[in-house]
This record gives sequence, structure tokens and C-alpha cells, in this order.
Amino acid sequence: MKSRFSHVETWIFDLDNTLYPPEARLFDQIEVRMTDWMMREINVTRDEANRLRKRYWADYGTTLAGLMALHGVSPEGYLVDVHDISFDGLTPDPGLAAGIAALPGRRIVYTNGTAPYARRVIEARGLEGLFDAVYGVEHADFAPKPERRAFEAILARDGIEPTRAAMFEDDPRNLAAPHAMGMRTVHVAPEPAPAEHIQFHTDDLAGFLGRVV
Repeated sequence: MKSRFSHVETWIFDLDNTLYPPEARLFDQIEVRMTDWMMREINVTRDEANRLRKRYWADYGTTLAGLMALHGVSPEGYLVDVHDISFDGLTPDPGLAAGIAALPGRRIVYTNGTAPYARRVIEARGLEGLFDAVYGVEHADFAPKPERRAFEAILARDGIEPTRAAMFEDDPRNLAAPHAMGMRTVHVAPEPAPAEHIQFHTDDLAGFLGRVV
């Protein structure tokens, strides 16, 4: 295992359901706020808002990307609103903190959420001070993962050489572009999703990190 990651100089982590377990259910709260926002701002029923939310996520990568493309939504206010949630479901994870701290090289977070939201999650998980940079969708000009141009924007901003980087992500489709760019790809989820662009799977991120360094 270590030999497969010995070349890695930059470790890139998704945030939601990657740096905390899905059981925390933060995204359940976000989805409720998305639905409420859509009902209010684009004047649709709850059922229609839920339908569009899911469709836009599937077709555009994020609900926001669909709202921007089809409704001309300005992203800033939307992102503040939908990420105004409770973090009571998160607890510090000393084992994960130790695993991240032991990684050689540069460590960053890249999320389809916002950087301020990511920092709140990082703090609640006891991971503050471990990352060299935190990037949100705003740093890719609101282009979302899984779009390759979103990854290219973040890598260019940070000066990352993709062939010397590893990407950890819970959404299998968000690993396709990193794999095509030459990154090591690790799917972090309770169940595997076999695909050519997924090189490794783990349901225990802390344990996995302990085996690669």
C-alpha cells in the first residue's frame, strides 16, 4: 500500500461525508434548506423543489449549478443560506486527526460547499491546523465537481501537480476527472462503487491513512 502512495506530495480531501461519517447527516439539513430556498426564491411547491434539487444535482453536479444555469441564480446568498446549519452531530476524531497530521507534503480540503462552511466542519471535527489550504466552490468560479475545469482551477490556484496528488472523495463520479488527470483516487464510503477511475476504496479513512505512510 505505501508504495502506491510514495510519490504523493499533495493530499486532497473532499469534505461532506468524507471528513465526517455519513451518519452525522449534515447534508440532510442542507437539503432541507435547499428545498426551502427554492420554494421561496423560484416560487415552486415543495414537491417540485425536491424534484428539481435532485435533477440539478444529477445533471449539473450540484443543485446550485442547475439553478445558475437555468434560473440565473446568484450563488453567494444561496450558499450562505443553505449552509446555515447545526454542527451538533459532529464530534472530534483524534484518530483521523493523527492520520492526517502524519501525511507528508501538502494537505488541502476541496469541497463543493464554501470554504467558510468547510472551516466550521473542520473545527467541529477537531481537525483545525492540519490543512495548508481550504478551497470551496467559490474558488473554482462556482464550477462544481465533477467538472474537470473545476479541478483544474483548484490545482492551478494551489500549484498542484496532479500526477503527484491523491484525491479522497465520497461521490464516485467526482473521482473520474482526478483519475483522468493522473491522481491517485480513493473512494471513501460505507460501500464500494467499482469503476475504472476508482483505485482504492475505504470505509475507514483514519485506518486507510495509517496504511499509506
